[in-house]
Amino acid sequence: QVQLVESGGGLVQAGGSLRLSCAASGRTFSNYAMGWFRQAPGKEREFVTAIRISWIGDSTYYADSVKGRFSISRDNAKNTVYLQMNSLKPEDTAVYYCGARAPPFTGWSAGSSNEYDHWGQGTQVTVSS
Repeated sequence: QVQLVESGGGLVQAGGSLRLSCAASGRTFSNYAMGWFRQAPGKEREFVTAIRISWIGDSTYYADSVKGRFSISRDNAKNTVYLQMNSLKPEDTAVYYCGARAPPFTGWSAGSSNEYDHWGQGTQVTVSS
């Protein structure tokens, strides 16, 4: 069983930065695909970014709305995945969730929340204008 714990959320002004962390339990963390999703009040959970290992190294995926501003990375030694968020906008305000997906990844869709097996409890990010 994989357990995920997010941290690093908070209140920040527009244009500012935050770094979220997602600490995972489990011995095979390096084999998992990890994703970040977010959910604003009254809206559905939406894809932000994901990372998974492939034969060419880590592959990353980003929603168009965060490309160039957000960056996902992982530290397998610490069983942690990070979300660096720069140039934050008020529309980035949401609860951010970390998800994990075990291999195999045949037909896997990074942007679908149904494709993840485990979720954290979420961390609130609020961007003021």
